[in-house]
Amino acid sequence: MMKSTLKVVVLASLLPLAAQASDGLSPWYVGAGLGVNDYEPNCDQKTMLVCGEDDPYAWGVFGGYLFNDYFGIEAGYRNLGRAVWTDYSNKLNDVGVKGPTLGLVAFWPFAERWSLSAEAGAINYIISNNKQRGSEYYSDSGVAPYFGAGIGYDITDNLKLQAKYRRYESLDENKWNTLDMESNYWGLALSYRFGSAKKPVVAPIAPPAPLDSDNDGVVDSQDQCANTPATHKVDANGCSIYLEIQEQFEIEAEFANNSSVVPKAAYADIQALASFMQQFPSSNVMISGHASNVGSASYNLKISQKRADSVAKILVNQYGIAANRVTAKGYGITQPIMAGSSAEANRVNRRIEAVVSGVEQQAVLK
Repeated sequence: MMKSTLKVVVLASLLPLAAQASDGLSPWYVGAGLGVNDYEPNCDQKTMLVCGEDDPYAWGVFGGYLFNDYFGIEAGYRNLGRAVWTDYSNKLNDVGVKGPTLGLVAFWPFAERWSLSAEAGAINYIISNNKQRGSEYYSDSGVAPYFGAGIGYDITDNLKLQAKYRRYESLDENKWNTLDMESNYWGLALSYRFGSAKKPVVAPIAPPAPLDSDNDGVVDSQDQCANTPATHKVDANGCSIYLEIQEQFEIEAEFANNSSVVPKAAYADIQALASFMQQFPSSNVMISGHASNVGSASYNLKISQKRADSVAKILVNQYGIAANRVTAKGYGITQPIMAGSSAEANRVNRRIEAVVSGVEQQAVLK
């Protein structure tokens, strides 16, 4: 009754486990083991008198299914070797145990590729002697529990080598009531897990966004003007874009025909221009001279240049404006403000204009 109950307990304990191994490998594996087995009590059975030479080499094959990386179920077939002795009648006797097994296995990885294991289950054993030894042949069967522990090393993702210890309890021969044994097994097992491991998908590491401390759209490594105002438009170097403010002065100088002498009435305008330039020391002025549409174009170009030069000399010589800040250029009849050669057109076209630049700069806003 106890043996049947053990079978039910082992099978029932598997039902709650339904998780699937999740490391990309197949949950199925197979393997084989080889080791030595020592039956107990040694030379102390009911009919044992003298020990003989044992055949302790044990082996087994197995297959398993992993519910996850830590738990699984394993079934196999094991041969636990033989013990030999001479009984009180000087007969040579022996006994061996073999049979299918079913059990649970547990794993605990504790280092890279290293893991500890534990197992518990039952063997549906056949216990028998070898009549070639000289004794009468007998056999019996039953179910005995076992438990064990081990340490394993993953040679590859698929191949694992384990060193194992197992303890078998209640290996009894009840038919003739001659044997009541336990055994200890030490050995190595090599297993192969099917499938291939999934390589971890490593998300590409995005490079850090280039730093733009002043948020002007130009990264710091290329920004030649740090901390530009947020409202300013900037150029490719991160510097604010400025528009140069220019001031235009009208100098009312009604030159006489064919003359470059600056009329006295124009001096008030020239003085105002000089005062403005003194207020803005970094400013420069362009004096442009113009002529009426009378006479040849070449002559008018020369007279317009003389008129511009005359005004420039007054700025430099009378008002102390540096000569390198004053430029004079004649345009002849090329830029009239009134077409034709009427008296009114001739009067207004014989003129001087002054454009002052470098007064100040105004940032271009976004």
